[in-house]
Amino acid sequence: MQIERLYNIYLQHSSIQTDTRKIKKDDLFFALKGHNFNGNLFAQQAIDLGAAFAIVDEEVNFISDKIIKVDDVLQTLQALAKHHREQFATIPFIAITGSNGKTTTKELIHQVLSTTYKTYTTEGNLNNHIGIPLTILKIKADAQIAIIEMGANHQKEIEGYCIYTQPTHGLITNCGKAHLEGFGGVDGIKKGKGELFDYLRATNGTALIMNDYDYLIEMSKGIDTIFTYGTSNADVVGNVAVDDTFLQVTLSKGITETINTQLVGNYNLPNVLAAVALGVYFKVDATKIKTALENYAPSNSRSQLIKKDSNTIILDAYNANPSSMKLAIENFAKIDANNKVLLLGGMMELGDESIAEHQYILDLLNKYTWQNVVLVGGDFKKTTHPYIYFDNAINAKEWLQNKAFTNTYFLIKGSRSMQMEKVLE
Repeated sequence: MQIERLYNIYLQHSSIQTDTRKIKKDDLFFALKGHNFNGNLFAQQAIDLGAAFAIVDEEVNFISDKIIKVDDVLQTLQALAKHHREQFATIPFIAITGSNGKTTTKELIHQVLSTTYKTYTTEGNLNNHIGIPLTILKIKADAQIAIIEMGANHQKEIEGYCIYTQPTHGLITNCGKAHLEGFGGVDGIKKGKGELFDYLRATNGTALIMNDYDYLIEMSKGIDTIFTYGTSNADVVGNVAVDDTFLQVTLSKGITETINTQLVGNYNLPNVLAAVALGVYFKVDATKIKTALENYAPSNSRSQLIKKDSNTIILDAYNANPSSMKLAIENFAKIDANNKVLLLGGMMELGDESIAEHQYILDLLNKYTWQNVVLVGGDFKKTTHPYIYFDNAINAKEWLQNKAFTNTYFLIKGSRSMQMEKVLE
């Protein structure tokens, strides 16, 4: 089926599902396939549950005029998203990628821009080859700005996303030690994330860069329009004013404000400055920028501060890599508290560097005095250390429950697969 015909169907049935458990009446069901699932097998169930059409790429064992057969369901979904994107020729599409802070930065930017514009953005972390087209297809005709988060773990991935996202503006939060295995080292990470800047360079787009990072200045060379933020010598300048529990930022250029955030850790400074920079760039009132950022409370295990009885918990367990783990530990070490306990989960997708990177974190831990350190899973198991070790978060939870800590600060962090938030259940 031609994309134009499918697009006309989509305009009548704009709610898309890829999971039959979420089907509502008149949804479009895209029968995606993966290593462990085949959506084609659920096409009839989708229709029985009320789907207007089921888009499949295999023969099904029933006859229905609600079946639309295509060569490849995923490619069709992406092509449909591209066609939908092309209907918004006059509005900014802001793409965000990077090793750390993508989702927090995206949420902060959305918080700021939505005070002034009808803004659509990636929900949660739907930032891959399926989530990005689904995000685009949720953008409605009243959109004034779209913000698209792009995750990647190998080269050419961002390049592919740009084909159907067609960003007009782009931001790389940073290039740290994440997905070393897939990217083939730090230089590979810069090349992979830099595919966003390659697209902007080729299409006369606009890059927003953290001017403190020399490598981003280098990566953005040749892009005609660049808007900068940083701690000095930038279009928007801000610095840490107070970094005890919550980050406080003083802005001295672009706008002049002091912002009292609900974010834990000065490593969130670039994320806040990025949101301010987008607000300034798109002429959002300074008071609205300040209010929006002060009202943002992190969730989903990202730099969350939780008070539980007499204890204080920093839950930053959505993801972890050597760069973000280092920053979290250093920030935790600066907190003025007598009793501090760390529960750290293993870091994934580090390839041949994994054991060395885990050992690096252990060497960092050894520089400080802690009440307890608990390591969970991953390649922590293959290192030598004096700390407590458990294979999984459930065992760590049992240890924590038996200790009955009081007046203690906790840092809980680890890769998503470690599910470190379970220690609090």
